[in-house]
Amino acid sequence: MRGRDEELRTLRGLLADAAAGHGGALLVHGAAGVGKSALLRTVGAEAAESGFKVLRTSGVEPEQWLPFAALQMLLQPVARGMKDLSDPHRSALSAAFSASDTEPEIYRVGLPVLELLADEASLRPLLLLVDDLQWIDSSSRDVLKFVARRTHDLAIQVIAGARVQYSESYGHLDLPLLPLSRPAAAELLDAGAPDLPPSLRALILERAAGNPLALVELPKAVQGMTAQLDDLPLTQRLEDAFSARTDSVSRECRTLLLVLAAEPAAPLNLLLDLASRLTGSAVSVDAVQEAVDADLVTLVGFTAEFRHPLMRTAIYNHATLADRLATHRALAAVMEGTPERRLAHEAAATIGPDEELAARLERFADASQAAGRAAAAVPALRQAADLVLDAQRRTGILVRAAELSSEINHSISVQALLDRMDMSVLDPVDRARLMVVSDSSAFEPGEPERRIEDMVTAAAGAFDAGARDVAENLLWRASARCFFQDGDAQVRSRTAAELDRWSPDPNAPHVLAVRAYAEPYRHGADVIARLGGIGADHQDGRILHFLGSGAMVTGDASRAVQYLAAAAAAWRSQGRLGLLARSLAAAWPQVYLGRLERAREECAEGLALAEETGEWIVWLGLKATAGLVAALRGETEQATRTTGELRTHGLFLQMPFVTVMAQQTDGLLALFEGRATEAYDVLSRAFDPADPHYHSVSRWLLAPDLADAAVAAGTVRQARDLLAGLPELAGRLPSEMMVVAHAYTDAVLAPDDTAEERYAAALTALPAAWTLSRARLRLHHGRWLRRQRRNVDARNPLRLARAEFDRVGARPWAEMAREQLRATGESSGRRHANTGDQLSAQEMQIAVLASRGLSNREIGQRLFISHRTVGAHLYRIYPRLGITGRGKLAAALAALQDEQATSGL
Repeated sequence: MRGRDEELRTLRGLLADAAAGHGGALLVHGAAGVGKSALLRTVGAEAAESGFKVLRTSGVEPEQWLPFAALQMLLQPVARGMKDLSDPHRSALSAAFSASDTEPEIYRVGLPVLELLADEASLRPLLLLVDDLQWIDSSSRDVLKFVARRTHDLAIQVIAGARVQYSESYGHLDLPLLPLSRPAAAELLDAGAPDLPPSLRALILERAAGNPLALVELPKAVQGMTAQLDDLPLTQRLEDAFSARTDSVSRECRTLLLVLAAEPAAPLNLLLDLASRLTGSAVSVDAVQEAVDADLVTLVGFTAEFRHPLMRTAIYNHATLADRLATHRALAAVMEGTPERRLAHEAAATIGPDEELAARLERFADASQAAGRAAAAVPALRQAADLVLDAQRRTGILVRAAELSSEINHSISVQALLDRMDMSVLDPVDRARLMVVSDSSAFEPGEPERRIEDMVTAAAGAFDAGARDVAENLLWRASARCFFQDGDAQVRSRTAAELDRWSPDPNAPHVLAVRAYAEPYRHGADVIARLGGIGADHQDGRILHFLGSGAMVTGDASRAVQYLAAAAAAWRSQGRLGLLARSLAAAWPQVYLGRLERAREECAEGLALAEETGEWIVWLGLKATAGLVAALRGETEQATRTTGELRTHGLFLQMPFVTVMAQQTDGLLALFEGRATEAYDVLSRAFDPADPHYHSVSRWLLAPDLADAAVAAGTVRQARDLLAGLPELAGRLPSEMMVVAHAYTDAVLAPDDTAEERYAAALTALPAAWTLSRARLRLHHGRWLRRQRRNVDARNPLRLARAEFDRVGARPWAEMAREQLRATGESSGRRHANTGDQLSAQEMQIAVLASRGLSNREIGQRLFISHRTVGAHLYRIYPRLGITGRGKLAAALAALQDEQATSGL
């Protein structure tokens, strides 16, 4: 390896960390021929020498049809360990690797793969090398991503190589592989071709541009190519160099190479048999040896492999059209056992439209989709689209392929399919289906009102064409944008009016969600009333999510938490990780119910899952909630850092439901630090319709904070003006959020002559579950009593406030309550940090679940991590809690709660 010292140092460091039990994942990406495969081979050899077990797999374009093909290759050396897995895990892997069974959900494969590898890594460290990631089948890709993100407490290092930098991370590290420096390039060229004439050496150095493959291969075929070196792109130069080398080999060898190029996974006996049929004479292993001697292929056991993917492309493209078609026909004839490969070769052997074959490809896609094998259905539909003449039908097939690609989170495939479509021939149903795909896979944040209008129009067209399911899905997405992007009154009204046009069942969960999202002030009272009377199936996550999200966006926090927790349980049991992340958005209403620890845990889990599954709108909401929770817990640096990360995200300013939350966090931080005027200015901006932090509904969650800041800054009159419309809106939308906003601000901003009765009325009006707001109101009541020189009367509400703040972990307010108590003449010691504060959100989750009697494997299955990772966490948790084992966890956690409730009294 020349010129890769820095990269090798990085990789060796990762191996050392993995050997110590701190694994990770790295994506090496760069152009074709830049040396990714060579780098992976080198680090693999070094790892094996140092005691690692090395597992390898690589992507091959034709195998994208075969779900879990790359994964099966990777796990072959450790397959014996499957016998030690639990029955469900063993069954899931068997189903994944069986062509006849229904393809299981990704997590149902990912978790047993993780357990299998974790058990193997407990014996000796593992290195997983994954080359040509861009061609890995999507099922294997998703399982590998699942595993890669869960190796930090295991002796497992994942290193993947790809030609592109994937937007979805395979870990936390990324290594771009750049061309070699000029000195390293010259050293490599001279090592392989020391006798080049100076002028030709200089030309190759210039045209290779530091690409190692070019530096090695171009000198081998330089005769007769010097003129072309000036004109051709680098990849074409290399392909020409490779194909030129086939001119000197025998016809039998060229035929064998073409068969291998058309079917790279073909075993050696099949290669020889087909080459013999095509040439009409026996082709022996001598032809294989000839290809090896020409430095075009290598032998791995009894399988021939091209030394580089560009060689395969070059040989295939260099062959005549007639030879390529004959090869594919011959391959199709012997692929009876693998129908997907037979169809692929039949399609490749077809010139021009073939409606019958297109229909067979669509039927294959139907069967694959029915069996849950979308990964196989997508390439079949791509092939079918190429074989139909009618533009509208072709685009319809591509729309379906895009839908399936979106379902399996293959954003690159979705975009490629979108680029092939003729939008001018879309019928109303396909237009609506396509808008659903683009909304879920390639969210376009700009011009929200125009986008919402387009979505509503498309939904109307689909409904009128009889595709009610498509129409309902799209209209729900349009209404969600009305909330997330705070659409104006016109698009909100248009969305709700379109739903009304359909004469829907008013109790249908999706109807309640659309009305809550679109026009909460018009429909909110009715939605809230109906939500209370619906008995939902707790196994139907979709229905539960509709109900929970409808409650959440209207501000009915208690019901939102109830429904979304049930939805999360349903999605968790099914392993639907992206949907689970959405339901963990219940962390937001948890905050206002005073459940800060629960909110912290749900944010941490939800953020990891949202990042893993590409749910970036969910990520924004959870990130904003995490910042708010950190602020309320007194973790100022964490809150500032989290909100800073949030504000730098590309979607931030396009999502008012998030900007208003970020503004709340910044305002509270200023208020807690005594910067009252700044706090009021920050919070008041959320009530200005011209400000990017304004949200027409969620702003009312900030009303109590605004009142607090107004009292501290002396801007009570201005605050009353800003909140003047609150009573009327609270009457139209009688949710918990609006009741709290109205009652709290009415008391805190009241003149002294009516304050006493208003505090009493507000404490009565507050919803029982909003304990944090009740404690805040008692704190303000105590302050007001102190200002009235009623110190003795002030003590009881201040004590109650302090106890509640300590219980929920709201340290800044707890300290304020203590200061006020001391000012009344009552001693109130400073709360001491307890050992529970040292546990991360995930560690607290694990400790709680273990205290309830769940085994490490049960906890791992619940949290989608390895049981060995659970064990590693518990090993760190015990000494922090001052205990020695699992049996004492329940008592230790109970003691923590008592400590929080009584500290400082």
